[in-house]
Amino acid sequence: MKTKTINQKVVIENSSPEEIYEVLMDSRKHAKLVDSNAEISREVNGKFSVYNGYIEGKNIELEPGRKIVQLWRGDEECWPKDHYSNLTIMLAKTDEGTQLELTQEDVPEECYEGFEKGWYEFYWEPLKKTFNK
Repeated sequence: MKTKTINQKVVIENSSPEEIYEVLMDSRKHAKLVDSNAEISREVNGKFSVYNGYIEGKNIELEPGRKIVQLWRGDEECWPKDHYSNLTIMLAKTDEGTQLELTQEDVPEECYEGFEKGWYEFYWEPLKKTFNK
């Protein structure tokens, strides 16, 4: 299977890295952000599930306010059932707010375009709306 890497940088104005980390790692806040269910462990080796299991995986490394590393997969026909990508989200304070730097390695090539767009549509745009009210 051929894979690709998604690389994205986005700034969420009027936010702190700690606030963004909380929205991504707190089940209740995450569910509100994506307007769906979310069950997210805050522990290393803990599991997470969003959108009724459409997105699921396991936490590998967590540094509150700084870094999230997960094994991550989407439930799509183009995504083999036993395959996980490596997702890293780095958070850094900027003058405007928080810069998120996403690297998602080992994304099945057939799924790349949809998931690359999906980060913007389902995460970055809602985050921007949340913090720019």
